[in-house]
Amino acid sequence: MELLRMSKAAKRLGIHPMTLRQWAIDGKIPFSWVGRERRFSSVDVENMKCGSDLATSRPRLEVLYVRVSGSPGQESSLAAQEEELRGTATGTVVKVVKDRGSGLRENRPGLNRVLTMVSDGSVTVVRVTHEDRLARFGVGWLKRLFAVYGVTLEVLHPMKSGGRDELLEDFVSLVTTFAGRVYGMRSAKARKRLLAETGQCTGGERAA
Repeated sequence: MELLRMSKAAKRLGIHPMTLRQWAIDGKIPFSWVGRERRFSSVDVENMKCGSDLATSRPRLEVLYVRVSGSPGQESSLAAQEEELRGTATGTVVKVVKDRGSGLRENRPGLNRVLTMVSDGSVTVVRVTHEDRLARFGVGWLKRLFAVYGVTLEVLHPMKSGGRDELLEDFVSLVTTFAGRVYGMRSAKARKRLLAETGQCTGGERAA
């Protein structure tokens, strides 16, 4: 039995190394740690290759998703993300979807387009440079949703995050939203109390 490096195992399977890494993380294929590298048994690789659920039976149709926070002067970041994803593509790039907005926002036009393509079978792989390009929170749920439709999420740089400035913007947005809701609740309670007091005063005046 031979222990294969990720690149060699992926080549035997005919898939991208990012896909194999995700399979390992999801528990779809066993692996062993050798130092800080994942190694795959040649027996497991051959079994996976012959398995009925092998992803290579489907064409590799990629949608590339790139996002910036929407602040001025970030067009170069969108272009850099797209260039890096195109440069590492191993299948057919069906579409490049771009978003300008906070990763905290769930209702983003670009993200909605990606979800539509996933659900209608237009793509088999969603690719991003960093996990937080897709979303700041809830990426695990998106992975599960993609898996329901047989679609894989591939992150080019799994352990890295976006820029500090954008993270700060998202943090401010989160605090602002939370504060707005708290103050809104307080205002609603204040209005309700004022109306109640006004009603009591009116009732007292009428009684007098």
